[in-house]
Amino acid sequence: MKRHLGSLGLLVGLWLVWSYAWSVSKLALPYIGPFDLAMYRTLFGVLGLGALLVATGRRLAPTPFWPTFWLGATQTAGFTALTNFALVSGGAGKVSVLAYTMPFWTLILARVFLDERLGRAQWASVALAFAGLMAIVEPWHLELARLAEWLAIAAGLVWASSAIIAKTLRRHHRVDVMALTFWQMFWGFWPLLAIALAMGEPPPSWGWELGAALLYLGPLANSLGWLIWMVLLGRLSAGATGLGALVVPALSVGIAALQFGEIPSAAESAGMALIALSLGLLCAVTLRRPKAG
Repeated sequence: MKRHLGSLGLLVGLWLVWSYAWSVSKLALPYIGPFDLAMYRTLFGVLGLGALLVATGRRLAPTPFWPTFWLGATQTAGFTALTNFALVSGGAGKVSVLAYTMPFWTLILARVFLDERLGRAQWASVALAFAGLMAIVEPWHLELARLAEWLAIAAGLVWASSAIIAKTLRRHHRVDVMALTFWQMFWGFWPLLAIALAMGEPPPSWGWELGAALLYLGPLANSLGWLIWMVLLGRLSAGATGLGALVVPALSVGIAALQFGEIPSAAESAGMALIALSLGLLCAVTLRRPKAG
């Protein structure tokens, strides 16, 4: 029970940090290009977590190269680049919701590659969450011209792939969670640097606004956020962890409404209510059952 309560406490912390990160990224984009933002955000995250590892005397021994590289390429580089690009023209709330199609991709991939199974109550939470997400996304209104939405959905698929890579890596190798988080961010930085250099975006407009945003997005959202995420993937099934994170877009929509005037429609409000109900059911199941997978 204490372990489950600890996992739920970490999940709540993740909700709070990641839900506001979408708005912070949107606020930073007038001062920096999306790919430069992804690169600097990751650089600040690597430096922050590296400093923490050194300060706590943890080993920086590299984790297995290829699985760690692919983890960084998907979880850090792919997800961050796609979501930042989507935020250029898309609203923070809507983009966050679309990126959080991740849990549904994760469930499919976990069933295929990890043979993870969910109980009836968990499938009920999936159905509720899916209905809520559809109400918010309104896929019948998606058009090919609306690039931001498709970029955000692609980010969700890439993130789901990273969750499967992380679970597979930890099944075959004994790795320190902090070291794995550091090295996947380290290797994910280099593709982002290459993309930023290739895109040739205008130089960042340095000031306190951009500095504050990078401090939030780097050490807090990237370093601490991905560390918590990796811990949760080790304690819970990939599918359950992904579903538990679904509260983030619901909070992000509310924050975006307050900060940017992105007022949710009636359908989006109903969708958030369904997601909240789904999460309540999932949390109850998580408290009562050991991890799956």
